[in-house]
Amino acid sequence: MKENIKNFLLNIFFPKFCLSCQKEGTFLCEDCKAILDISNSHHPPSRFSGGLNDLYWAVEYKNPLIKNLIKCFKYEPLVKELAKDLTSLIIAHFQLLDPPPNFGGGDYVLLPVPLEKRKLKWREFNQAEELAKELSSFLPAHLASPTRNTVSTVGWQGEAGGKIPLISDCLIKIKENLPQVELSEGERKENIKGVFIIEKPEKIRGRKILLVDDVYTTGSTMKECAQLLKKAGAKEVIGIVIARAAPGQDQFKNVQ
Repeated sequence: MKENIKNFLLNIFFPKFCLSCQKEGTFLCEDCKAILDISNSHHPPSRFSGGLNDLYWAVEYKNPLIKNLIKCFKYEPLVKELAKDLTSLIIAHFQLLDPPPNFGGGDYVLLPVPLEKRKLKWREFNQAEELAKELSSFLPAHLASPTRNTVSTVGWQGEAGGKIPLISDCLIKIKENLPQVELSEGERKENIKGVFIIEKPEKIRGRKILLVDDVYTTGSTMKECAQLLKKAGAKEVIGIVIARAAPGQDQFKNVQ
């Protein structure tokens, strides 16, 4: 109820405008979304190491609109509602794949990359968890083949129904580290060591993990998480992110 009242007041006093064309009503209108180059290809697991079995990413991070959307989501003005618009890009990516991913069989769970407590208190939400919540509410256990050449998320139903569960109390960040965006690839690997632990390993033992984050750059964070999850008994770890960035692209210099 409180969340509904908050959203109602925000819509009155701070109406939504598309961050690209300023059309009122949404942060990413359908027209601007339609011109984004959403990936229709998938990258085989042989390209990845360090625990990740696979990776799905929807768009290239270098696009200025994508940068701005993610910046407004993670930093000031911290627009939590952007989770829905950004998740829609991941869903559109799934729809464009032929065949679409099959997360069926009941073995899959969604895990967000966690935030350290102090940063979570400042932001008031974990952006990866918000994306995972949206995916959990959308993704059925079996994905039906959508009509090709479309990025609509309306009416995309699972063959067998059901939802993939979200687990947010298993992978825990216990240490505050330097922001990864400020570091080189080698520094990122060292910076992320020892900052995560696994609690309640029985929740993920023998399961296939869909590990959710916003941006994949060098993969240091996801690979560290994947290694821990595998040691705790996870069968597979598959990364899901909004955007793939080249080293250095994930900085927010000159983003408007």
